[in-house]
Parts: sequence; structure tokens; C-alpha cells
Amino acid sequence: MSAERAGSSTGGQGKAVPVEQTAVQLCLPIATAGNPRRRTRDRLGALRARAPKAIVNAESAAPATMEEVAYRLTGALLNVASNKGVPGPDGQTIEALLEQWPVVLPRLQADLLAGTYQPGVIRRRYIPKAGGGQRGLGIPDVVDRVVAEAVRQVLEPLWEPTFHSSSHGFRPGRSCHTAINEAREHLEDGYEWVVDLDLEKFFDLVCHQRLTAKLAERVSDRRLLVLVGRMLKAKVVLPDGVVIDSEQGVPQGGPLSPLLSNVVLDELDRELARRGHRFVRYADDCNVYVRSERAGRRVMASLTGFIEGRLRLKVNQAKSAVARPEERHFLGFRLRADSRTGTVEVLLSERTKRRAMERIRQLTPRNWGGTLESCILKINGWLRGWHGFFGIVSPSEQYTLRALDAHIRRRLRAIVLHHWKRKRTIVRKLIALGVPRRSAWKQVYAGRKSWWALSHIPAVDHGMRKAYFANRGLIFLVELHRHPHQRIVAPGSPQLALWG
Repeated sequence: MSAERAGSSTGGQGKAVPVEQTAVQLCLPIATAGNPRRRTRDRLGALRARAPKAIVNAESAAPATMEEVAYRLTGALLNVASNKGVPGPDGQTIEALLEQWPVVLPRLQADLLAGTYQPGVIRRRYIPKAGGGQRGLGIPDVVDRVVAEAVRQVLEPLWEPTFHSSSHGFRPGRSCHTAINEAREHLEDGYEWVVDLDLEKFFDLVCHQRLTAKLAERVSDRRLLVLVGRMLKAKVVLPDGVVIDSEQGVPQGGPLSPLLSNVVLDELDRELARRGHRFVRYADDCNVYVRSERAGRRVMASLTGFIEGRLRLKVNQAKSAVARPEERHFLGFRLRADSRTGTVEVLLSERTKRRAMERIRQLTPRNWGGTLESCILKINGWLRGWHGFFGIVSPSEQYTLRALDAHIRRRLRAIVLHHWKRKRTIVRKLIALGVPRRSAWKQVYAGRKSWWALSHIPAVDHGMRKAYFANRGLIFLVELHRHPHQRIVAPGSPQLALWG
């Protein structure tokens, strides 16, 4: 690939720009009322017309060179813009970069081709984890995200066709649903024990030397390898402003980190396949399926030695276990095999149920000041998204779905009662809804009760039944689940012959 294709007018003789100066030069004006969203959409449309198409077929993949990375910067910008991410440490927004892209692009290409591009610092942000603790995310500058996305587009076609078919995380055509489907197939074949491996702080403990050595097996352009190394070693700004070095780990949250994590753990997949194990891996969540508890403990000890000795990672002994699949949380689900019928049920994990109840409480606060319809609108949006992911559960989970629907209705009743405020108003409204006058007066005035306690008395349940909320637009999980959910199967992989 020539430099002319990359669009560099300097012949690759770009000027080295220190990190501090780069941040200042690319800190462009933030969009204001004089720069509306319509102009941003127009720029995106013009860029899409000129951007190169992503390559998904390894046979036609372009060589992994810096020229190819420079050529794909515009397409990478479109992907970054579609994610609508927040600004990085330099404060630059995606809208500002779009406005100045014709000026930034030639200089950025020149620096990349000359090998002088220096990534900026990464802002560390902590978010709570579902199982407790905090997860550290890395937020790079917008320009660094564009470069990382271009690198991903160039590297992914080299590795994607050779990844194992049991690896489902962050791969085209694969998802949590395909992972659960494969796990169900293993249970149906009689592998009813699971070795649940939890890698402790995986993204923080990746060895840079081993990762770059893996990349060098298929990438011959030293400039590209050096660029990836600089991204891995970019300094991190902690929430308190302290700047630290990165001697190991992959910044979690950037466009390139999912691919790099799969490159690292591909060695684990190869080892599991070599030993003939049945397994399913989604990112750093790995389940190995065996026929007995004794075999599971033997596999757990052997794999722990391989992961900690060969891969230089760490197995979290407190969270890893050998157990029945119905006792373990995997991607929000648990699997239960029925030995009599040979079928496998997909159920919600206990953690998923707790998180659903917590989210319902957040969406229906007791002091909701808006209208009931506006609250229902928010709930409906969450219900559709939640069921879109968890709708693959078996019909036996109808009881749980009904319980969630009932909990939502009770929370809404408490909001309505709070809006009505006075007991006299509550009684009058209930009578208008068809509740017998005597029952309404007796139950509402029976002692001092909170809005939450009143929301479940028979008179209120009778007055604000399911139809009351259905007429106001509320949707129900049970009714959504009546429509058959398509069983998603992972696409065939051309690498199957390589695994024997």
C-alpha cells in the first residue's frame, strides 16, 4: 500500500509532536448553537460516502501495515462517532473532531506513517460491578480512539478466521446468546458439570511482552507493532489526578481492547481444544463442561497451572468453582439439565433477578413527580431492552416474569396513591374504578399505612388491576415472552479443520 493511498502529502516525513502539544493542537471548539446536530449529520454522511468498507473475509484482507491503518482513519472516525462516546482527558468532543477532520487527517496520517505518533494519556473511570467491587475503564482521547479503531479494522481480519468456534465474545455474528446456545448443547450431550473459571483482573494483568510477541507472528510492519505498544503503555490519569505508568494490562473501554483480549486468550482456547475439552468462552468468562465432579476438579487444577504459569494470568479461587450449571451465573443465565427428558432449561440467574428488581425500584421512585404515563414510558423502554436480551429463557421462567410484572404494577400503584395524596381522594377514585364503597372506606381507613402498604390492599389491587395499566400503555414481560424467541446459532467457522 503506497503512501499516496493513505492520503499523505508529506511523503511520510511527518513532524514529531509531543503528547502535550498534540493535546493542545487537537483541542478544537465544542459544538454550540451555531454548530447544530444537522451539520454533524451532514458531515457524517459525506464521510461515509468516501470511507473504505470494512474487510471481513480473511482471504481478501489487506496486509497489516501502517499505510492500511492511515487509509482507514475516516472509516474509523465514523465508527467512533456512532458510539457517541464522552471526551477524553484533552476535553475534545467528537463533534469538534468532525468539524476539523479535513485539517487533522493529513497531519495524523503523516505522523502515523513516519512512526512519530504518540498516544495521549488515558482517563481512568471506575464503575460498579454487578458482583461487587469496581471495574476500571480507560477513556482515551477521541483521536486516539480513532487510531485504535483503524488498527482494529486492520488486525481483526488476520485473527478472526482462526479464533476457535467456542469463543463468542466481541466477535462478528456471535453474542451472549450464541454462547448460551452452545453451552446448552454441551449439557444435552451429557456434560452436566461445569468448571467455571474466573480470571482475576484479567484486563489489568495482561503481559505486554507476550501480547506483542503474538501480534508479531502475523504483523511484519514494525511501525504498527510500536504503535500498539505505545497504546498499551499509555499513561493513566486516575480520578484524583495522579498519573501512573502502564507496565501491564489492556485499557478496558477502547476499541482495540476486545480484539487484544481475544488474541491473548486464544492460546487458552487452543490448549482446551488440544486436550479435547468442551468449553464456551465469552471474553474472560470461561466455562469448561465435563461429565463428573471428579473430572471437573482435575481439569480445574490443570487449567489453573496453565493459566498462571504459561499465560501469566491469575485465577480467582474465590469465584471459580466446579459445580452444576444451575448453581453458576454465566452471562446472566443459569442452565438446568433434566436427566429424565434430556432437555436443558435456560433460566435467569439469581444475580440477574436481583439486578432486575433493583432497576425497577430505580425506575419507579416513590416520590415520582411526573405523570403516570411518563413513568410507564420509561419502564417500557427498559422492559423491551431487558427482554431482548433475557427473552431466550425457557417457558418455565414464566413465574419469575409474572413476579416482575406484578412488582412493577405494585410500584406504579404506590406512585398513583402518592399522587392522590389524601385518603378521601383515594377512596373516591377507587369507587370510580369499580371498588365497592364499603370495602374502599374500610380498607383505606384501617389504621395508619404507608403508600407502599396501601398499594397492596385488596381494594387497591381490585381498582388498579392489570387492565388499568395496560390501558395506559404498560407492556408486560409475560406477554412479550409468549412470542417465540428465535434461537440464535453462531455462524460456521472456516477454522474448524485446524482444530481437529
